[in-house]
Amino acid sequence: MAWSRRELLAALPAVRQSGRAPVLITDPPDGAILNRHDGTAVAAGLEIAVRGECPEGTPVRVNGRPARVRGGTFEARAVLAGHENRIEVRSGREASGITVLWDRHSFPRYRVSTDDNIWFLRDLAQNAGRRQSIFENPYLALWREMHHKYGAKVHFNIYYETGGFNLSQMPDAYRAEWRQNRDWIRLTFHARANDPDRPYKHAAAGQIRGDYRLVTTEIERFAGRELLSPVTTVHWGETTREGALALRREGIRIMLGYFQLRDGAPQVSYYLDAPRARFLSGRDYWKDTGTDIIFIRHDLVLNTLPLEKIVPRLEEIAADPHQSEILELMIHEQYFYPHYRAYQPDYRQKIESALAWVTRKGYKPVFYADGFLGA
Repeated sequence: MAWSRRELLAALPAVRQSGRAPVLITDPPDGAILNRHDGTAVAAGLEIAVRGECPEGTPVRVNGRPARVRGGTFEARAVLAGHENRIEVRSGREASGITVLWDRHSFPRYRVSTDDNIWFLRDLAQNAGRRQSIFENPYLALWREMHHKYGAKVHFNIYYETGGFNLSQMPDAYRAEWRQNRDWIRLTFHARANDPDRPYKHAAAGQIRGDYRLVTTEIERFAGRELLSPVTTVHWGETTREGALALRREGIRIMLGYFQLRDGAPQVSYYLDAPRARFLSGRDYWKDTGTDIIFIRHDLVLNTLPLEKIVPRLEEIAADPHQSEILELMIHEQYFYPHYRAYQPDYRQKIESALAWVTRKGYKPVFYADGFLGA
């Protein structure tokens, strides 16, 4: 998927700093994460096509090798040999370059994540005196069943507080049991609370850092450091660049969002501008080399679709090799509960429909922090 010169001038830091670059790479973009679907396996690595724009009639070299030039554009081949790869293009005295990543050991894989979690923890706290196991909670019991039946690994993104309860009230009596299930459970920061909407869209770095530390400190206390992860979905998937950098400094390396455009404006796309969100809307992943953050797109938010449309949507995604290598399945906690105003009685069936499909199609459950993106 090539970007136009105008989009690159707006999106790529190196180009923006130089003002006008007579020669530049447009495909792949800086920060692209490429896998077996993006090139040809050769003895030295993954051979990919490199395309771009240049002055007409001027010779171009890509990583020192001559490129084919035609009508103000060029095309060449480059081989990715390592995890991170620098691709340089030069025309006369002008030069520019990009960094791309190679997902060398890629295979079809999936993860399940759940957002807006706090009610199941409140239930565990309120019933700590009479429950011997965390899986006596019906919500966690459902997820353990999905793990046993399908091998699912589940990532819970957690609030700090709700309606008179906060994580400091969560007992540590279940700590050993949490740790016994660390092979398939992760607990990480989501936000301080459900309200207000979009709490970090304009928030200062100190606010999101403080909320992150509140949640993380309590998770370590009641469940153990082993349950933490450098991966999260921030509530509403929106932060300032400074806020995202604050989380990066706390150890968060991967963030998930929808990366949609509505009336040309990015939605649930953190601080990314329209060209970057547009690129991610058709890909599994991308790295902002300026902030050292990897972004992964949610493929399916299960509570937003009728049950009968889940499998057709998965089939549609699987037909696109640029979107099918990593499947991110997400659902929100609150739709599980009959007392919730938007309760979905087929909550279990939606989860199981998706998990049965990915299992049947040979997708493997992963956590993205295990190896490179779970591979």
